[in-house]
Amino acid sequence: MVLEGRLLFTAVTSLTCLGFLLIGYDNGLMGGLVNSTAFKTSFNSPSPTITGLIVAIYEVGCFAGSVAVSLFGEQLGRKKSIGIGVLIMIVGALLQATAYSRSHMIVARIVSGVGMGFINSTVPVFQAEFSPKASRGLYVCMQLSTLNFGIFLAYWIDYAFTQSHIASFTWRVPCILQCIFLLPMLLLLLIVPETPRWLASHAPPSQSLSVLTRLHEYHRTSEEISALHASIVQNAEYEKSLGAGSWKDLLRNDDIQSQRRFLIACAIQAFQQLGGINALIYYSNTLFSTSLGFSDHLSALMSGFLQTWFFIASFIPWFLIDRIGRRPLLLSCISVMSAIMVVQTGLIYNVQNKTSIANGCGIGAAVMLFLFEGAFTIGFQATVWVYPSEILPLRLRQRGSGVSTACNWIFNYMIVQITPPALNNIGYKTYIIFAVLNACWVPIIYLFFPETKGLELEDEVIRGLTGLQSTSH
Repeated sequence: MVLEGRLLFTAVTSLTCLGFLLIGYDNGLMGGLVNSTAFKTSFNSPSPTITGLIVAIYEVGCFAGSVAVSLFGEQLGRKKSIGIGVLIMIVGALLQATAYSRSHMIVARIVSGVGMGFINSTVPVFQAEFSPKASRGLYVCMQLSTLNFGIFLAYWIDYAFTQSHIASFTWRVPCILQCIFLLPMLLLLLIVPETPRWLASHAPPSQSLSVLTRLHEYHRTSEEISALHASIVQNAEYEKSLGAGSWKDLLRNDDIQSQRRFLIACAIQAFQQLGGINALIYYSNTLFSTSLGFSDHLSALMSGFLQTWFFIASFIPWFLIDRIGRRPLLLSCISVMSAIMVVQTGLIYNVQNKTSIANGCGIGAAVMLFLFEGAFTIGFQATVWVYPSEILPLRLRQRGSGVSTACNWIFNYMIVQITPPALNNIGYKTYIIFAVLNACWVPIIYLFFPETKGLELEDEVIRGLTGLQSTSH
């Protein structure tokens, strides 16, 4: 079956959206299961330390998978990297659903994480290398909406099973449901081609031209397609002439600014985690119960509403990212996030010290959670997955994307691990740290992060340093 035109692009977008939906589903899956009666019974009431390990060890697996992609992904290609990740995750889902001991579950979580590292590092690159320049950001926003839908779906599936039943199937079924997304991804991989930009660098030029023709023939003339193909091939040959593609090239300041591009790609992934998004999401249930005095059941519902809002808010950047651009969204929304954390510090101070306005401050703190998640998904989340693929040179794109994604997962793991002792030891002051960190990102992004809206992926490489500087201010 040979797909062409809109049908081909729909298949590519469906594949990458399923990948992002899986990211969201897996991120939200275990958090709603580990405190259930059935899960505790199956694993002999694990201590908070072991429970935390079961949840967080997945991110270590994701880190390992991302590093593996950075080592081997460029040689394998985009399709094979995604396919390997899907197969590993199917094994991981089966291992999780059949686990009867803690060690079994921990191993299963690591296996699933490794598979996710392959998928998470590659699907943004796969989408970016197929997408037209004018709407590339829109398609990534679509993926992020499916990611948030995955979180939303996982939460409510967990809620439905764990609130109604106590048998072990209440956590086994949500684990095996990952295959609902994985099996269609395998089928789509059979009918979509390798990306034209990877083929331009690793295969005869005719193969790249063939894919571009299939993709664009319905709306572009043959001359326009040939010009685009020539630009892609020229870029690949230019990078080969520089020797770009090895590990040392990631840290070399060459004519195409490889080092700067690599550091920007890693920085934006680290910045989003250090901004505190997962610290707030992770403790939303606790905040609703301790600050507002809600019952456990109502607190769970409020947390569900928070994730529902996270999903709904992700549609807002659909209309902004390719009109306003990446930099304005990042700068404005991160500034808002910093301001919210300052306000949150004062509100939590009153709640923890049980002042006369503690109840009202608790309500305000809950509202701040909704506002923070909204600002994050509009500005940070909408940009963080498209930007590394846009900024990295072609021959370094897979390797650099793998390392930048690894940065995301390792900082995610760090935040999850340090937040509990931080809240226990310094309480409301934890939020000051996040306020300061977010404030620090603003001048760094303003000074060093270029705008990539409306540019072909090749434009940013061929123009080199001059192009980067001219779009930065």
